[in-house]
Amino acid sequence: MVIGIDAMGGDNAPSEVVEGIVEAQTAIQEGDIITLIGNEPLIREHLDGYTYSEDKINIVHAPEVIAMDDQPTRAFSAKPRSSISVGFRLLKEGKLDTFASAGNTGAMLVGSVYEIGVIKGLIRPTTAALVPKENSGYSVLLDVGTNPDVKPDVMNQFAFLGSLFAEFFLRTQNPKVGLLNIGSEDKKGNILCQSTFPLLKQNDEINFIGNVEGHDIFNGKADVIVCDGYTGNIVLKQLEAFYEVMAKRQADDPFIERLNFENHGATPVIGINKPVLIAHGISKAKAFKNMVVNSAHLARSGLNEIIRQKLAENIGL
Repeated sequence: MVIGIDAMGGDNAPSEVVEGIVEAQTAIQEGDIITLIGNEPLIREHLDGYTYSEDKINIVHAPEVIAMDDQPTRAFSAKPRSSISVGFRLLKEGKLDTFASAGNTGAMLVGSVYEIGVIKGLIRPTTAALVPKENSGYSVLLDVGTNPDVKPDVMNQFAFLGSLFAEFFLRTQNPKVGLLNIGSEDKKGNILCQSTFPLLKQNDEINFIGNVEGHDIFNGKADVIVCDGYTGNIVLKQLEAFYEVMAKRQADDPFIERLNFENHGATPVIGINKPVLIAHGISKAKAFKNMVVNSAHLARSGLNEIIRQKLAENIGL
């Protein structure tokens, strides 16, 4: 398996990227290769400080960088030799099995949709985050920012995608799906939630348990928590802020540490034709190491093909 990593993406690139990738050498399977995409002389300059196997790490030169403040669509076409553009081209050509970056999120989404393509039958792809359950395991929260404004049919597909992700990536049997709302009663919520609820209830492809509230996020009531991207991003940023406060206070608790986004490395774009993951711009070495591990896990789960097969069987979804 060839795992593509944008070496120039993020606030701490390429130094933290290189450190994380070197650490990831021992965490990937025999025969797996990490391909770093970016400014080759600069990458090699940083690699010189480490011991690494050339059988595990190779480099593809990409001299341009899409900056965090670049307009995504324009930059993607204007900078064809950027690390993000080259990464997507290699993924599309089958020279990579996965591609991940902590760079410009908008450019990553543009590449995901227009270079790799949305799986036939889906309205929009989504991004998901893992939220720790109090006792053990993780729930899936989606969407977490890709789709701030959505309609009920899109939310219904999010539930379907999240359920498959929980089953085949997290290995959760018959995952329970909940709709994030301001009350547990069926008729609660805004127009979007009220319109989405009956669609989820009628969806035979998911194990819908009804509405869940904010205080249910950690208790494991639902394995998949569905919401629009506007709400999901606020929840995600609040969880990150809570972790940062607890870390500053030196809270020594295993559950608090499980809130650290670096444990997962990156969030997958679910619903496109090949595995793509997007990481936080402030990611450091630990996150990049786990980005590699989870990229390989996502590819080996076969999630993209499973989604394709399920959609082919359920054209009316």
